[in-house]
Amino acid sequence: MRRGRALVALALTVSACAPRFVKLPSGPGTPASDAADALAEATAACRAVSSITADVAASGSVGGQRLRGHILVGLAAPASARLEAVAPAGPPLFIFTSHDRDATLLLPREDHVVEHGSPADVLEAVTGLPVDAGELRETLTGCAPAAPAAAGRALGADWRAVTVGRTDVYLRRDPKIARWQVAAIAHGAGGTARAADEWRADYRDFENGLPRAIHLASADRARFDLSLTLSQVALNETLGAEVFRVDVPRSAERITVDDLRHARPGVRED
Repeated sequence: MRRGRALVALALTVSACAPRFVKLPSGPGTPASDAADALAEATAACRAVSSITADVAASGSVGGQRLRGHILVGLAAPASARLEAVAPAGPPLFIFTSHDRDATLLLPREDHVVEHGSPADVLEAVTGLPVDAGELRETLTGCAPAAPAAAGRALGADWRAVTVGRTDVYLRRDPKIARWQVAAIAHGAGGTARAADEWRADYRDFENGLPRAIHLASADRARFDLSLTLSQVALNETLGAEVFRVDVPRSAERITVDDLRHARPGVRED
Protein backbone atom coordinates (compact mmCIF):
# COMPACT_ATOMS: atom_id res chain seq x y z
CA MET A 1 0.00 0.00 0.00
CA ARG A 2 1.34 3.41 -0.88
CA ARG A 3 2.14 5.39 2.24
CA GLY A 4 0.54 8.80 2.67
CA ARG A 5 -2.26 8.28 0.13
CA ALA A 6 -4.52 10.39 2.33
CA LEU A 7 -2.32 13.37 1.58
CA VAL A 8 -2.66 12.70 -2.12
CA ALA A 9 -6.43 12.54 -1.64
CA LEU A 10 -6.34 16.19 -0.66
CA ALA A 11 -4.85 17.04 -4.04
CA LEU A 12 -7.85 17.50 -6.31
CA THR A 13 -6.99 18.72 -9.78
CA VAL A 14 -8.30 22.21 -10.46
CA SER A 15 -8.12 24.48 -13.47
CA ALA A 16 -7.48 27.73 -11.64
CA CYS A 17 -4.39 29.68 -12.63
CA ALA A 18 -1.65 30.31 -10.09
CA PRO A 19 -2.30 33.51 -8.13
CA ARG A 20 -0.18 36.55 -8.84
CA PHE A 21 2.13 38.16 -6.36
CA VAL A 22 1.38 41.63 -5.08
CA LYS A 23 3.32 44.07 -7.29
CA LEU A 24 6.01 45.60 -5.10
CA PRO A 25 7.78 48.88 -5.85
CA SER A 26 11.31 48.58 -7.20
CA GLY A 27 14.46 50.58 -6.67
CA PRO A 28 16.77 51.14 -3.68
CA GLY A 29 14.52 53.72 -2.05
CA THR A 30 15.65 56.30 0.47
CA PRO A 31 16.22 56.03 4.23
CA ALA A 32 12.93 56.27 6.14
CA SER A 33 13.00 57.37 9.75
CA ASP A 34 9.34 56.39 10.15
CA ALA A 35 9.75 52.80 8.98
CA ALA A 36 9.95 51.25 12.45
CA ASP A 37 6.83 53.14 13.53
CA ALA A 38 5.06 52.05 10.34
CA LEU A 39 5.95 48.42 11.05
CA ALA A 40 4.74 48.72 14.64
CA GLU A 41 1.42 50.13 13.43
CA ALA A 42 1.03 47.46 10.74
CA THR A 43 1.66 44.60 13.18
CA ALA A 44 -0.16 45.94 16.25
CA ALA A 45 -3.21 43.75 15.66
CA CYS A 46 -1.28 40.52 15.06
CA ARG A 47 0.93 41.05 18.11
CA ALA A 48 -2.21 41.07 20.24
CA VAL A 49 -3.18 37.60 19.00
CA SER A 50 -2.44 34.87 21.53
CA SER A 51 -4.63 32.30 19.79
CA ILE A 52 -6.53 31.97 16.54
CA THR A 53 -8.98 29.46 15.11
CA ALA A 54 -10.19 29.59 11.52
CA ASP A 55 -11.59 27.66 8.60
CA VAL A 56 -8.91 27.97 5.92
CA ALA A 57 -9.83 27.34 2.29
CA ALA A 58 -6.61 26.34 0.52
CA SER A 59 -5.91 26.07 -3.18
CA GLY A 60 -2.80 26.01 -5.33
CA SER A 61 -0.06 23.44 -5.48
CA VAL A 62 2.43 21.55 -3.33
CA GLY A 63 5.30 19.76 -5.00
CA GLY A 64 3.81 20.49 -8.42
CA GLN A 65 0.48 18.83 -7.64
CA ARG A 66 -2.58 21.10 -7.70
CA LEU A 67 -4.81 20.94 -4.66
CA ARG A 68 -7.94 22.37 -3.10
CA GLY A 69 -9.36 21.71 0.33
CA HIS A 70 -10.46 23.05 3.72
CA ILE A 71 -8.32 22.95 6.84
CA LEU A 72 -9.60 23.73 10.32
CA VAL A 73 -6.80 25.55 12.12
CA GLY A 74 -6.17 26.21 15.79
CA LEU A 75 -2.98 28.00 16.88
CA ALA A 76 -1.88 29.26 20.27
CA ALA A 77 1.21 31.04 21.59
CA PRO A 78 3.93 30.24 21.95
CA ALA A 79 4.07 27.10 19.80
CA SER A 80 0.92 24.97 19.76
CA ALA A 81 -1.02 24.01 16.64
CA ARG A 82 -3.81 21.83 15.33
CA LEU A 83 -4.57 21.42 11.62
CA GLU A 84 -7.41 19.17 10.50
CA ALA A 85 -7.93 18.64 6.78
CA VAL A 86 -11.63 17.94 6.47
CA ALA A 87 -13.25 15.93 3.68
CA PRO A 88 -16.74 16.24 2.16
CA ALA A 89 -17.58 12.93 3.84
CA GLY A 90 -15.90 10.51 6.18
CA PRO A 91 -12.92 11.03 8.48
CA PRO A 92 -10.40 13.87 8.07
CA LEU A 93 -7.64 13.47 5.51
CA PHE A 94 -5.08 14.28 8.19
CA ILE A 95 -4.84 15.69 11.70
CA PHE A 96 -1.66 17.50 12.71
CA THR A 97 -1.06 18.51 16.32
CA SER A 98 1.98 19.97 17.99
CA HIS A 99 3.00 21.41 21.35
CA ASP A 100 6.40 22.95 21.86
CA ARG A 101 8.82 20.69 19.94
CA ASP A 102 6.68 17.57 19.68
CA ALA A 103 4.37 16.91 16.72
CA THR A 104 1.96 14.15 15.71
CA LEU A 105 0.41 13.60 12.30
CA LEU A 106 -2.45 11.11 12.01
CA LEU A 107 -3.69 9.89 8.63
CA PRO A 108 -7.04 8.34 9.62
CA ARG A 109 -7.90 6.95 6.19
CA GLU A 110 -4.58 5.16 5.86
CA ASP A 111 -4.34 4.28 9.56
CA HIS A 112 -0.81 5.73 9.63
CA VAL A 113 0.79 8.03 12.16
CA VAL A 114 3.97 10.04 12.65
CA GLU A 115 4.74 10.48 16.35
CA HIS A 116 7.21 12.70 18.20
CA GLY A 117 8.32 14.48 15.04
CA SER A 118 9.79 17.93 14.73
CA PRO A 119 6.87 20.33 14.09
CA ALA A 120 8.83 22.16 11.40
CA ASP A 121 9.80 18.92 9.64
CA VAL A 122 6.29 17.49 9.71
CA LEU A 123 4.63 20.72 8.55
CA GLU A 124 7.15 21.07 5.73
CA ALA A 125 6.56 17.47 4.65
CA VAL A 126 2.78 17.99 4.55
CA THR A 127 2.46 21.54 3.23
CA GLY A 128 5.84 22.51 1.82
CA LEU A 129 6.00 25.49 4.22
CA PRO A 130 9.33 25.73 6.11
CA VAL A 131 7.75 26.82 9.41
CA ASP A 132 7.09 25.50 12.89
CA ALA A 133 3.88 26.01 14.86
CA GLY A 134 4.81 29.44 16.20
CA GLU A 135 5.94 30.65 12.79
CA LEU A 136 2.72 29.35 11.24
CA ARG A 137 0.69 31.52 13.65
CA GLU A 138 2.80 34.54 12.65
CA THR A 139 2.39 33.69 8.96
CA LEU A 140 -1.39 33.40 9.12
CA THR A 141 -1.74 36.66 11.06
CA GLY A 142 0.75 38.64 8.96
CA CYS A 143 3.21 39.25 11.76
CA ALA A 144 6.84 40.25 11.33
CA PRO A 145 9.67 40.84 13.81
CA ALA A 146 10.27 44.29 15.20
CA ALA A 147 13.02 46.33 13.56
CA PRO A 148 15.46 49.09 14.51
CA ALA A 149 14.59 52.51 13.14
CA ALA A 150 17.60 52.53 10.80
CA ALA A 151 16.50 49.36 8.99
CA GLY A 152 13.79 50.90 6.78
CA ARG A 153 13.57 52.68 3.48
CA ALA A 154 10.87 54.61 1.65
CA LEU A 155 9.72 53.36 -1.75
CA GLY A 156 7.44 56.27 -2.53
CA ALA A 157 4.97 58.03 -0.29
CA ASP A 158 2.83 54.98 0.52
CA TRP A 159 5.41 52.16 0.68
CA ARG A 160 8.05 51.24 3.23
CA ALA A 161 10.47 48.31 3.22
CA VAL A 162 11.98 47.05 6.46
CA THR A 163 14.83 44.54 6.63
CA VAL A 164 15.07 42.38 9.74
CA GLY A 165 17.86 39.83 9.48
CA ARG A 166 17.09 37.80 6.35
CA THR A 167 13.50 39.00 6.12
CA ASP A 168 12.23 41.90 4.03
CA VAL A 169 8.87 43.30 5.13
CA TYR A 170 6.94 45.49 2.68
CA LEU A 171 4.41 47.91 4.15
CA ARG A 172 1.71 49.75 2.25
CA ARG A 173 -0.41 52.61 3.58
CA ASP A 174 -4.08 52.03 2.84
CA PRO A 175 -5.36 55.39 1.54
CA LYS A 176 -8.90 54.63 2.70
CA ILE A 177 -7.94 54.36 6.36
CA ALA A 178 -4.52 56.10 6.31
CA ARG A 179 -3.01 53.13 8.11
CA TRP A 180 0.03 51.00 7.38
CA GLN A 181 -0.53 47.31 6.56
CA VAL A 182 1.81 44.42 5.80
CA ALA A 183 1.63 43.84 2.05
CA ALA A 184 4.30 41.16 1.74
CA ILE A 185 7.04 39.40 3.68
CA ALA A 186 10.01 37.95 1.77
CA HIS A 187 11.69 35.25 3.86
CA GLY A 188 15.29 34.21 3.29
CA ALA A 189 16.22 37.54 1.73
CA GLY A 190 19.84 38.54 1.45
CA GLY A 191 22.92 37.58 -0.51
CA THR A 192 23.82 34.64 1.73
CA ALA A 193 20.41 32.96 1.43
CA ARG A 194 19.98 29.76 -0.52
CA ALA A 195 17.26 29.79 -3.16
CA ALA A 196 15.68 26.79 -1.41
CA ASP A 197 15.23 28.92 1.73
CA GLU A 198 13.48 31.79 -0.02
CA TRP A 199 9.72 32.15 0.08
CA ARG A 200 7.17 34.90 0.21
CA ALA A 201 3.87 35.70 1.89
CA ASP A 202 1.48 38.27 0.41
CA TYR A 203 -1.47 39.70 2.37
CA ARG A 204 -4.81 41.20 1.33
CA ASP A 205 -8.41 41.73 2.49
CA PHE A 206 -7.70 43.01 5.98
CA GLU A 207 -10.31 42.97 8.74
CA ASN A 208 -9.50 44.69 12.01
CA GLY A 209 -5.84 44.77 11.07
CA LEU A 210 -5.53 41.08 10.17
CA PRO A 211 -5.41 39.56 6.67
CA ARG A 212 -8.12 37.25 5.40
CA ALA A 213 -6.46 36.42 2.06
CA ILE A 214 -2.88 35.10 1.98
CA HIS A 215 -0.66 33.94 -0.87
CA LEU A 216 2.32 31.77 0.09
CA ALA A 217 4.90 30.66 -2.45
CA SER A 218 8.47 29.39 -2.60
CA ALA A 219 10.89 31.37 -4.74
CA ASP A 220 10.63 28.85 -7.59
CA ARG A 221 6.88 28.32 -6.91
CA ALA A 222 7.52 24.59 -7.43
CA ARG A 223 7.76 23.52 -3.78
CA PHE A 224 4.55 25.31 -2.81
CA ASP A 225 2.26 27.98 -4.21
CA LEU A 226 -0.85 28.35 -2.07
CA SER A 227 -3.76 30.74 -1.77
CA LEU A 228 -5.46 30.76 1.63
CA THR A 229 -8.77 32.36 2.54
CA LEU A 230 -9.61 32.59 6.24
CA SER A 231 -13.19 32.55 7.50
CA GLN A 232 -14.95 31.92 10.82
CA VAL A 233 -11.98 33.53 12.53
CA ALA A 234 -11.95 33.62 16.33
CA LEU A 235 -9.20 35.35 18.30
CA ASN A 236 -7.76 34.97 21.78
CA GLU A 237 -10.12 32.25 22.93
CA THR A 238 -8.80 29.77 25.48
CA LEU A 239 -7.68 26.58 23.74
CA GLY A 240 -7.22 23.74 26.19
CA ALA A 241 -4.35 21.27 26.03
CA GLU A 242 -6.74 18.65 24.62
CA VAL A 243 -7.02 20.68 21.39
CA PHE A 244 -3.38 19.99 20.67
CA ARG A 245 -3.58 16.25 21.23
CA VAL A 246 -4.91 13.54 18.94
CA ASP A 247 -6.07 10.06 19.92
CA VAL A 248 -3.98 7.59 17.94
CA PRO A 249 -5.66 4.23 17.27
CA ARG A 250 -3.70 1.21 18.43
CA SER A 251 -3.95 -0.15 14.92
CA ALA A 252 -2.15 2.83 13.36
CA GLU A 253 1.09 1.97 11.62
CA ARG A 254 4.04 4.17 12.56
CA ILE A 255 5.72 5.93 9.64
CA THR A 256 8.49 8.51 9.38
CA VAL A 257 8.79 12.06 8.11
CA ASP A 258 10.78 10.68 5.17
CA ASP A 259 7.78 8.49 4.29
CA LEU A 260 5.66 11.64 4.24
CA ARG A 261 8.08 13.48 2.00
CA HIS A 262 8.12 10.64 -0.50
CA ALA A 263 4.33 10.43 -0.57
CA ARG A 264 3.64 14.14 -0.68
CA PRO A 265 1.45 15.29 -3.56
CA GLY A 266 3.55 15.57 -6.67
CA VAL A 267 5.86 12.71 -5.59
CA ARG A 268 3.63 9.80 -6.44
CA GLU A 269 4.96 6.37 -5.61
CA ASP A 270 3.82 3.10 -7.12
